[in-house]
Amino acid sequence: MNGVQAKTVVFGHRGYPAKFAENSFEGFRYAIENGAEGVEFDVHLTKDGVPVVMHDERVDRTTDGTGYIKDFTLKALQRLHLTNGEPIPELEEVFKLLNERDIMINLEFKTSIVHYQGIEKIVLKLAERYNFVYPIIYSSFDYVTLKNCQEVDASQIYCYLTDADITNSAKLIKDNDFAGIHPGKLLNAQEEIIQRVWTVDDPQTAKKYFQQRIAGIFTNDFPLMTQLRNEVQEQGKF
Repeated sequence: MNGVQAKTVVFGHRGYPAKFAENSFEGFRYAIENGAEGVEFDVHLTKDGVPVVMHDERVDRTTDGTGYIKDFTLKALQRLHLTNGEPIPELEEVFKLLNERDIMINLEFKTSIVHYQGIEKIVLKLAERYNFVYPIIYSSFDYVTLKNCQEVDASQIYCYLTDADITNSAKLIKDNDFAGIHPGKLLNAQEEIIQRVWTVDDPQTAKKYFQQRIAGIFTNDFPLMTQLRNEVQEQGKF
C-alpha cells in the first residue's frame, strides 16, 4: 500500500489537550463540532471488565484519585474527576459521541504495562454496535494485543505503535498483516508504507511531514496543525 496520501489526516491526540482535559468528553465534543478529521484515545479495563478511556494505567496524574485503573470497579472509578470536573469516560459513552460522525477514530489498546484479560474481544464486540463513518484504526505498542485482535476479527485495521527506529518497517507490516505503523518519528520515507506519527506539536517538524504527505499525525493541537497542513498541502507550499 502506498504511503503517500492525497492529504495527511490530523488526529486530535487524546482529544484537544492544548485546550481541554485530555481524554475528556469536553475535548472530544469540541473536536467533533469544530472540524477535527480524527481523534485518538486510549482504552483500559476496570476491575469489573468495563472499558474506559484514559492514557495512564494509573489515575493519579489526570484525576483527583490515586491507584491503578485495574483495581477500581466502574462504580468506584466514576467517583473520581478529571481536572475539568468530568468523570472518566466509559468507552461506550465515547463511541456514542462518535457514532455516525464524519471523523476518523484511532483507538489505542493501552496494554504494554497492564495486559487486561479479554480486552480485545470486549472492545471489538462493543464497536460492532455502532455505525462509524470510517473503520476504526486500532493500535497498540503491545504486539500480543494486536495478534489477539486479529484472532477475534482479522478484518479490522491494526497498526503497530512504536518509539523504536525500525529499519524494515515494510517487512514488519507485511509479515504481520498490519495496516500500517505509528512511529514516534518518521521512519524511512522511501518505504511505501502507511505511517501516522505521534505526537507532533512542533510546526517545523509537522511541515516536514506534511511536505512528504504521510498518512497522518497525532497532535495535541489539531486546529493549529490542520491549518498548517492546509497551507502546505492545499496551497502547494513545498
